[in-house]
Amino acid sequence: MKPYELIGSAGCGSAIVEMALVLADVPHTLTDIPYLKPGPERDRLLALNPLGQVPTLVLPDGEVMTESAAMILHLHDVAPQAGLAPPPDKPERARFLNLLIRLVGAIYPTFTYGDDPPQWTTAGAPADLLRERVHTRRAELWQELERQAGAPHMLGRRFSALDLYVTVMTHWRPGPAWFDTTCPALSAVAREAAQEPNVARVLRRNFPPPTE
Repeated sequence: MKPYELIGSAGCGSAIVEMALVLADVPHTLTDIPYLKPGPERDRLLALNPLGQVPTLVLPDGEVMTESAAMILHLHDVAPQAGLAPPPDKPERARFLNLLIRLVGAIYPTFTYGDDPPQWTTAGAPADLLRERVHTRRAELWQELERQAGAPHMLGRRFSALDLYVTVMTHWRPGPAWFDTTCPALSAVAREAAQEPNVARVLRRNFPPPTE
C-alpha cells in the first residue's frame, strides 16, 4: 500500500496533522514546500487543493483531503488506538467535536485574515483596522477556550487531538509568553502534550529553538 503524503510547511497547521500521523503510526511521507511561493511546488498543490493551503493530505488511494479536522477524524478511524478522538460511545465525544470545530472554524480563520489584511481589504488604515480587530477577536476566542480547558489535557484525563491543536497554535501569534500569562491552562495542556516524545520531535522540527 502506498503511504500517505502530507504536504505542508514548517510551522504551519500541517504540524498538527504531522503529529497525528506519527501517533497513528501509519506509513507516510512529508513534502515540505513554501506553499505561497509561485513555482512548480505550488502548481502541484493547487492541482490537488484549489484553495492552495496546507495541510493537504493525499491518501494511499489517491483521495485528497484539505481540511485538518477531517484528516484527524479520518486518522482516528484508521488508527483508533492512537486516541486522537474519544470513541462515539464515550461522554467526551460531543465535547471533543464541539471544541474541534471551534478551533478550526472560529480561531484558525483569524490567521487567514489577520496575517495579511491587505489581501482582504484596502491597504493602509483599513488593513490596520482589520488586523487590530481580528487580533482582538482572536484573543477573546482563546480566553473563552481557556475557560473550557481541562487538565492535564483539554478533555481532562483523556488525551485527544485537541491537545495537538493547542500545542501547535500556542506557538503562533500572540505567542507562548502571552498564553503563559493570559491562558495558563492552555499553556499547561501544550506543555503536557509536548512531553510525548513523538510530539516533541515534530514540534522541534516545526519550531526549532532559536540559536545563540
